[in-house]
Amino acid sequence: MTDDQELGITESKAGQTGEWYAEVVQKAGLVNYAPEGMSGFIITRPRGYALWERLQRHLDAKFKATGVRNAYFPMFIPESYLEREKDIVEGFDPEVAWVTHGGHEELEERLAVRPTSESIIAPYMSQWIRSHRDLPLRVNQWVSVVRWEATETKPFFRTKEFLWQEGHTAHADHDDAWEETIQRLDQYQETYEEVLAIPVLRGKKPEHDKFPGAHTTTTVEALMPDGKTVQGATSHHLGTSFAEAFDITYTDEDEEEEVAHTTSWGLSWRALGALIMTHSDDQGLVLPPAIAPEQVVVVPIWQADTKDEVLDYAEGVASDLEAAGLRVELDDRDERNPGFKFNEWELKGVPLRIEIGPNEVDDGALTFAHRPDGEKHEVSRDDVAATVEEHLDEVYAKLYAAAEETLEGSVRHADSRNEILGTLGRHGGYVKTGWCGDEACETEIKDQIAAEIVMVPFHADDEPGDLVHEGEECAICGEDAVETAYFAKSY
Repeated sequence: MTDDQELGITESKAGQTGEWYAEVVQKAGLVNYAPEGMSGFIITRPRGYALWERLQRHLDAKFKATGVRNAYFPMFIPESYLEREKDIVEGFDPEVAWVTHGGHEELEERLAVRPTSESIIAPYMSQWIRSHRDLPLRVNQWVSVVRWEATETKPFFRTKEFLWQEGHTAHADHDDAWEETIQRLDQYQETYEEVLAIPVLRGKKPEHDKFPGAHTTTTVEALMPDGKTVQGATSHHLGTSFAEAFDITYTDEDEEEEVAHTTSWGLSWRALGALIMTHSDDQGLVLPPAIAPEQVVVVPIWQADTKDEVLDYAEGVASDLEAAGLRVELDDRDERNPGFKFNEWELKGVPLRIEIGPNEVDDGALTFAHRPDGEKHEVSRDDVAATVEEHLDEVYAKLYAAAEETLEGSVRHADSRNEILGTLGRHGGYVKTGWCGDEACETEIKDQIAAEIVMVPFHADDEPGDLVHEGEECAICGEDAVETAYFAKSY
């Protein structure tokens, strides 16, 4: 097998999206599949984990700047704790993995491998909160969770174990908790748009699809190029249900006991799946500069008589970029030719390639190549770090613009059941329509075409946005519409 065959992506993104995606994540060095007998699990390789670390650092800084502190809670949750919040048990019961033995001893009480942590965190929040002076309380943890529901593994999108962060807060009243809910949703939206270069839609889940026990579940939704949507992150206003179940109370300024209002919010490595699916192409991985492990690769091109001067020049460029805080790789491997290096770094998704040959050395110049479109620019060697920053901004802008164009062209209106089915069947994307609020109408669409309501826009009294379909009819049953519903097929 030749080097090109080893590196090349053989499947087409447009034609065989699932197979293409599996090939990209493996050949770009992001994941391996787990051993036989562990269906639904993956091995995250260092390069894949580096993407998660960069996303984690970005979000963690945002959280800490707004009063959040990190903690860690056990991965095992006693069954009796889960049962104290009946909606959690009912909502997650089919997906919970249970530990029944420790060594050879049968446990007195089954332990759940956390599917989410409200029921282990809330009891301790109850201990830590005594008065209104202890509020708001904000904690977050970066952990893995297990949900035993994945049948077909799609790395990052759907695995039995996945990495995420989960934040949990307690507040004095409903409005403070809602403010917290929206603040975290804002941070998730900014992360998708500023770090991942993916525009999103934001709103809330319909009542029947909100987090078990929540008052309101808010979401950011990201559209994939194949017309399916990804639930990018959720932020839940839990109201008082968890506080009542776990006795999270406080004394107010008048020494009266009050029940706290809580929130929880999370983003998982599904965001990495959305990133890979959105930007990558038939040459391999494509990464926005903010998250790329290497933002720039410098590739020197020499013959025997020019090697020393070209390498010296390239080393100087790489050194200047490193000094400016840019993540740069100097590829001076002697055993690989330039064509192989170009293909390899394109496969790995590096946003900017700098080519340096004898002509660049003679002219005091550099040749830049953008990923993913291959656009080339000859630039001056002077002020190289500032020039690189400008071109990285251009790469980000290209990626965002392409994703934005896809999103804007994929939101369509429908006035009837047949229009919903026909539009989703032909085009995918989002279908925006009037909805009566009855789950049965959604079920009718779901049974026909495996699409569901992924989002309803915020009402005017929640925050600015689309209004409900006042005076319009539900496109499915003809009753008065009370919501604007966005139907889509989901990952």
